[in-house]
Amino acid sequence: MKQNKSNRLMPLLMALCVVIGIVVGTFYANHFSGNRLNIINSGSNRINNLLHIIDDQYVDKVNIDSLVDMAIPQILADLDPHSVYISAKDVQKATDDLKGSFSGVGIEFVIRKDTIHVQGVIKNGPADQAGIRAGDKIVSVDGKPFVGKIVTNDEAMRRLKGPKDTKVKIGIIRYGEKEVRQFTITRGDIPQKSVNAAYMIDENTGYIKIKNFGENTYPELLIALASLSQEGFSNLIIDLRDNTGGYLKSAVQMANEFLPKNRLIVYTEGRKSPRQNYKSDGRGSYQHIPLVVLINEGSASASEIFAGAMQDNDRATIIGRRSFGKGLVQQQLEFPDGSMIRLTVARYHTPSGRCIQKPYTAGENQDYDEDLLVRYQHGEFFSQDSIKHTGPAYHTSIGRTVYGGGGITPDIFVPEDTLGMTSYFKQAAMSGLIIQYAFVYTDENRPKLSSFETMPELSAYLDKQHTVDKFATYADKNGLKRRNLLIKKSYNLLKTFINSRIIYNIMDEEDWIEYLNLDDNVIKAALGVFEREEAFPKKPESKPEKKDGRTARAGEARIPSIKTSYITLT
Repeated sequence: MKQNKSNRLMPLLMALCVVIGIVVGTFYANHFSGNRLNIINSGSNRINNLLHIIDDQYVDKVNIDSLVDMAIPQILADLDPHSVYISAKDVQKATDDLKGSFSGVGIEFVIRKDTIHVQGVIKNGPADQAGIRAGDKIVSVDGKPFVGKIVTNDEAMRRLKGPKDTKVKIGIIRYGEKEVRQFTITRGDIPQKSVNAAYMIDENTGYIKIKNFGENTYPELLIALASLSQEGFSNLIIDLRDNTGGYLKSAVQMANEFLPKNRLIVYTEGRKSPRQNYKSDGRGSYQHIPLVVLINEGSASASEIFAGAMQDNDRATIIGRRSFGKGLVQQQLEFPDGSMIRLTVARYHTPSGRCIQKPYTAGENQDYDEDLLVRYQHGEFFSQDSIKHTGPAYHTSIGRTVYGGGGITPDIFVPEDTLGMTSYFKQAAMSGLIIQYAFVYTDENRPKLSSFETMPELSAYLDKQHTVDKFATYADKNGLKRRNLLIKKSYNLLKTFINSRIIYNIMDEEDWIEYLNLDDNVIKAALGVFEREEAFPKKPESKPEKKDGRTARAGEARIPSIKTSYITLT
């Protein structure tokens, strides 16, 4: 009897357990399902879970670190064009250009026919002290042959660079010799210069070329200014063409040198970055010198900060072509493995309030990357009227109109010089044949070329050497058919390019820049500004404005927009 009663109660007990289970399950679902869903739907956790699943279950073995290296750049690219990821192996290369120095052997080289050719040797550097000369060909590194397809720029840098005081043994073949010479070089600190030219362009005008804004740009600028002061300069040209930028601090320090006290230089502002103003302290030693700043489509970031500060404060005349348009601020964040990201955290604004960042669509970087090509095709490099202002109008301290939303538009526009441009010249330049020929010519004539002490002397000698005709013969043998009519039309362009590269191979970078500036239309425009005493922008005149067919009454006159000047030089 008892057993039968137990059997009858069993279904009831099971049903009760099910009900209790449902109640308990419902309770936990109501109280904890939200947290669980949040965890599942959290982006970072989903990525971590995905990587774990791939590592654990994917059909083939996967290098997870490599997968992350490929995924992070794509995530950042969907934010803006300047947020980037830099892998640990590329960090040093990405930061060396802006540092004051790096550790290496101190040579400049080119790779030609799968062999390293020493193009230049840094004076008093490790290679110079070891006896390496320009023109030497490196054929071995640390006892192993280093010629052929293995020779790439990255591989050469990897083998020749290294920690300070370490040694590297290189084998070289010197021009005119057959035997390999062995040299042991002790690596040392190689200075990275930001100011790559500073000289007197005429008896009154100093010229300073700055290639980027690195750690030592400001002290280098002060040294350059002191040197020019000893030569009695009374006007100054600062050339920022093709200067892609660098550190904000360096641009601010440099601008401070030319501005009166308490002038706004730039301010930054972002969603999580409160507005920060950078102002001049009035201690600059060159607040009153007539100043011209040169820019072009390759001038970006810190270059635009400096040019914008000078323009908005009416401190200098800006000459050239519209700048690149990078107005985003990146913060550098390092990961434990040595890799890092540069994340956009704010925007730059010039003193008038304009953001110079050109438009972009997040995740669509191809159009952004091709912007300069579009500008070229649209004719902006050749005509001021082709410049499209996408941002609102702002006003400088004296009321001149400037525009935001896409770089710094110069006060005086100078178009790209196309005089003598032909298809033959384009092929010669873009194929690399001119640079190759200049190196061959330099190698074959190095003793004679090295006998000249100054750039004008060497230039005068080259003018008599028929280098254009000799190049045409060389190019014809190397795949570029001789076209006499086109060569004649492009003669001056070809001569300038060829001779400039020979001068670069024999002398230093400053001599090369000085030679190119001799026939530079932008430089001519700058010198014209000083001659007319127009370096300091003038306040625009107020003019009566017609409204509805009548002349505006007193008090209704407005400050007109100041149209950019257009200079055409031949």
